[in-house]
Amino acid sequence: MSARRHRITHKTVMRYDGDVVASHNELRMTPLSEPGQTTLEARIRVRPHSWSNVYTDHWGTSVMAVESQGAHDTLEIEATSTVERSETVAEAAGTGWDALANEQTIDALSELITQTPRTTTSEELTAIAQAAREKPTPRAAAQAISTQVHKRMTYAKGVTEVSDTAVDAWSKGQGVCQDFAHITLAALRCIGIPARYVSGYVARETDLQRGESCPGDSHAWIEIWDGAWLPYDPTNLTPVGLDHVVVGRGRDYDDVAPFRGMYAGPEVSELDVEITFTRVS
Repeated sequence: MSARRHRITHKTVMRYDGDVVASHNELRMTPLSEPGQTTLEARIRVRPHSWSNVYTDHWGTSVMAVESQGAHDTLEIEATSTVERSETVAEAAGTGWDALANEQTIDALSELITQTPRTTTSEELTAIAQAAREKPTPRAAAQAISTQVHKRMTYAKGVTEVSDTAVDAWSKGQGVCQDFAHITLAALRCIGIPARYVSGYVARETDLQRGESCPGDSHAWIEIWDGAWLPYDPTNLTPVGLDHVVVGRGRDYDDVAPFRGMYAGPEVSELDVEITFTRVS
C-alpha cells in the first residue's frame, strides 16, 4: 500500500494600518485523522497570543479560537503539521439513484442535500445538472458535472471575491478552487446527490523526493455520497490522491474557512500567506 508523509507549514502574516486593540479569530488549520490520513503532530503558534481554546465543531473540524489582546500592528500565525497519507480500501459499489431517494438517506444527509446561499443555481447550471441526471449512476453524473464545470470555468485569481456565490462565479466564467467547488455542489444538490465541501492543502508538485520541499496551496474539492464518500477535484479534474490533505468538511466555504475573525482597529494593509510542503518519507 502506498503512503506518503508530509510536513506542512502554513504561515499567515497580517499587517494593519496602525495598532489593533484586540482581535478574536477562529483557525481551521489542523488536518484531520481518519482512514487514509493520520495527523502525527500539529501545532499552531499565534503572536501576539493572549488566550486560546481548541474544540471540534459540528462538522468534525478542529478549531482553535484565539484572542490577541493589547495593541499590535501585526498578527502572525504559523500552523505546522506532519501528516501521513495512505491509499484507502477500494470504494464501495454505488447505491444507485433509488437509494438516494430513500427517506432515511434524505433525512440522514439532509444538510448536505439542501442548497445554501453559496450554492444556489442558475438556469444554465440547472440544465447541465438535469442532463447529467440521465447518467446511469450518481457517480457517473458527478463525473459528468465536474467535467462540464471544468470546461466552462477558467481558473483565475482576483476575478471573484471570497464572498461570491456559485452563481456569481458561473456568470463570470472564472474563479478559484472555492468557486469550482461551490458550482459543482450547486449542480449536484439540485438533482438530489448529497455532496459536501472539503477544505485542505495540496502540494504543487506530485513527485517530491524524501527531504525535498515545494510550495503548497490551500485547496477546496468536493465529495459525493454514493454508498461511500467519493472525492472529486473539479478545479484540476484529477483524482484526489496522496498530495491532498484534508483539514475540514462542511456545506460550503463558510463552514470551513481557515481563518475567520474580528478585530478593533484600522484596516488590514497587507496579508501574506505562505504554505510549504516537505516530503518526510
